[in-house]
Amino acid sequence: MNYLENTKVALQSVRSHLLRTVLTAMIIAIGIMALVGILTAIDAIKASINSNFTSMGANSFTVRNTGLGIHIGGGGHRPKRYPDITYDEAIRFQEQFNFPSTVSISTLGSQIATLKYKTKKTNPNTLVFGGDVNYMMTNGYTIEYGRNFSPQECQDGSYRVIMGTEIARTLFKNEDPIDKEISIGNGKYKIIGILKEKGSSMGFSGDKICIIPLSNVKQYFTDRRKSYTITVMVNNALDIDGAVGEAEGLFRVIRKVPLKDDPSFEIIKSDKLAAILIDKIRDFTYAAAIIGIITLLGAAIGLMNIMLVSVTERTREIGIRKAIGATSSKILIQFLVEAILICQLGGILGIILGIAAGNAVGMLLGVGFIIPWLWMIVGIILCLVVGLSSGIYPAMKAAKLDPIDALRYE
Repeated sequence: MNYLENTKVALQSVRSHLLRTVLTAMIIAIGIMALVGILTAIDAIKASINSNFTSMGANSFTVRNTGLGIHIGGGGHRPKRYPDITYDEAIRFQEQFNFPSTVSISTLGSQIATLKYKTKKTNPNTLVFGGDVNYMMTNGYTIEYGRNFSPQECQDGSYRVIMGTEIARTLFKNEDPIDKEISIGNGKYKIIGILKEKGSSMGFSGDKICIIPLSNVKQYFTDRRKSYTITVMVNNALDIDGAVGEAEGLFRVIRKVPLKDDPSFEIIKSDKLAAILIDKIRDFTYAAAIIGIITLLGAAIGLMNIMLVSVTERTREIGIRKAIGATSSKILIQFLVEAILICQLGGILGIILGIAAGNAVGMLLGVGFIIPWLWMIVGIILCLVVGLSSGIYPAMKAAKLDPIDALRYE
């Protein structure tokens, strides 16, 4: 009996015990779906992080007073915190930094602001940033329609605002928001631009923010201590390390930090943040693999039980096959092929469901369709291993049956 005939016999057995086979395959499919689905979702999250945090390009970095404090699950560390970067220090840096680049200064005005237009208002979770003329360029934002701040508006601290698309949809469903006046706190601000939709990443929505002139925030948002952030975008990405070194040297001079001492500020490249976040997410990859393997272990035990029952039910059939010339090795191969076939059917279904589930997460994050070739191959190999490990004992038991005893079996 060749492998093709063994496969045909296995398919006949599958059809004759369809419900049992479907239930067993579904257990395997759930395990593979958990593995492929979670890992595909993690790939989508990684793609979203890369897209969002490197949207400014590999040629930008920020100078700030806090380090990176990234907490995912129970891991992470407390961010280093240094003395606030004052407005005067930031301005001095902008004026004295001569490296070929674009420099912007920004600060957070509020993270619990409520924006109002007539009777409509947003939830009290809108971020208000103060930025200068270069803020859009250095922070990866694009104005979809309207305009940027003029140098005069930034200098005068004019009541002008550029808002994200989510806020615009909330306050202006059927109206053109440009040149409309909204309330932010106690101030009335004229809308001059709407940002291009950016999407969300790791809980932060780039469409639920508004930007007002930096000097306006400095003058009117006085309810909290402010530290200013300096963002630098170099003209040539290959010069990024040189620019970082020059920026550190200049800011040491501005803050009067001797070379022998550690700097009292943090310089963070945009791609470094993405790399750290992706590194933290690696733990989820391990957890997903463990979940999938545990589920497959349960499926393997279930499949072995089903195959043992099948051997018992087909004892007379095995005796007849041996009586007409089937060798023990042929019987062994037949039952192994049947176990592997059930596993592969479940695996294929699990891969399809896993890709669908993982890409559903990707759609929520605004990431394109992902085909996880690596995890698909891993899933197929795991199904093969499960089929072999679950089927080997029942197959050996079937192969060792004495044909005389098997024929007498009732």
